[in-house]
Amino acid sequence: MILFENIRFLDTTLRDGEQTPGVALNTEEKLAIARKLDELGIPIIEAGSAITSEGEREAIKAVVSEGLDAEICSYCRIMQQDVDYALECDVDSIHLVAPVSDLHINVKLKKDREKVIEMAVNTTEYAKEHGLIVEISGEDASRADFDFLKSFYQRVIEAGADRACYCDTVGLLVPEKTTEIFGALADFCKVPLSVHCHDDFGLSVANTIAALRAGAREAHCTINGIGERAGNTALEEVVMILEWLYKYDTGIKHEELYRTSRLVSRLTGIPVAINKSLVGGNAFTHEAGIHVHGLLADTSTYEPLKPELIGRERKIVLGKHAGKSSVTLALKELGLDVDKTQLNEILLRIKELGDHGKRVTDSDLQAIAETVLGIYTEARVNLEEYNIVSGSKVMPTASVRLTVDGKEVIEADVGDGPVDAVVKGISKAVAGIADIRLEEYHVDAITGGTDALVEVRVKLSRDGKIVTSRGARTDIIKASVEAVINGINQLIRR
Repeated sequence: MILFENIRFLDTTLRDGEQTPGVALNTEEKLAIARKLDELGIPIIEAGSAITSEGEREAIKAVVSEGLDAEICSYCRIMQQDVDYALECDVDSIHLVAPVSDLHINVKLKKDREKVIEMAVNTTEYAKEHGLIVEISGEDASRADFDFLKSFYQRVIEAGADRACYCDTVGLLVPEKTTEIFGALADFCKVPLSVHCHDDFGLSVANTIAALRAGAREAHCTINGIGERAGNTALEEVVMILEWLYKYDTGIKHEELYRTSRLVSRLTGIPVAINKSLVGGNAFTHEAGIHVHGLLADTSTYEPLKPELIGRERKIVLGKHAGKSSVTLALKELGLDVDKTQLNEILLRIKELGDHGKRVTDSDLQAIAETVLGIYTEARVNLEEYNIVSGSKVMPTASVRLTVDGKEVIEADVGDGPVDAVVKGISKAVAGIADIRLEEYHVDAITGGTDALVEVRVKLSRDGKIVTSRGARTDIIKASVEAVINGINQLIRR
């Protein structure tokens, strides 16, 4: 049996910029993520790098002032000025990073080994004198001389470092080598050992688990595995591997993992791959008839764990591979009962759409079923008109006029583009009857040319319920509006 003791997680999701190219979170966004990480039960949150900018320092200060249960940390180089800026932010700890491979020492810093140790020792002593917890990281440790690395750790730990971290900076480790390294370092280091992995070869999670098995007591992770290049170790994967496969209680509120994933994706603008484990769109989605038939008998036939464990719901999608079990289950979710003849007709129409390469959305199924069953449902929300102003020097602004339950509602909003503006305007207009969130937005060109027919597919949510909807027009804005309105009506059906 593998025994884990006192494992902690340092979440570096908030360290944007270098950590996650193209991401620059503002203070409110960082606060929202920090609150969610604290709610998850993350023990240590790296809130940013105080040396980066005044704006970054203001964001770190805001996170510190929240009074979260987590230890709040700032990333620092082995330089006193970095520590001074961290002290200005009143953080609890610093993640002090020193290059330890000859490649980084000689080429990047243009120093020698002894000078790096001297800088690391001096910076550690300075931070400890000012009351900070110090976690020292050996950058590019997987390409460092191992004897030098041990000497580096020994000297900095003697200077007062509280934790030592081994960084696989370009993702070169394999689990067998990781086990060997951490087995040796866990005995050698007299302070808790942590692991920081990158996913360049897709092994960051496997290497992190191997390190924890071999004696590491802390793992550096990010939500959704975001990070430099191919990313860092995905926290949701490590947590559920430990919880479900190794039966170790991490202390993390795993039922909040999916909601945290969606929040981080929305605020960073980095979409989660549809086939991403656990939190990807397809992770608990089923279409094939034989699969759904098995799920109806026992969900464990085609699911390794229940989606509720991470705050998700099972999703049955319909297409050319759908079977009667899939359609029956989907219709029951709509509150519809059908006889054998009606079921066969609905299934036939679904397969026809699938054969034409179409994805059958929730709104499609509703329309097909109502047609076959002769049901007419009046839409609660109807678009009367919308107007958009946009240009190279104009903030995209949209006004919308809707009828909501027979009453006229007029709203306006601005956005990052005309589609964003009009969707925000629609959301404001229906806010009185429902809080609708746009979870996903996809556009595909069905035909070629500048007048191409485009298909817009959206995923909308309300109080945990999620529906998919589609719009197809030559005008991308009209297609988007059509998809959103159809989805809203699906979510708020009486």
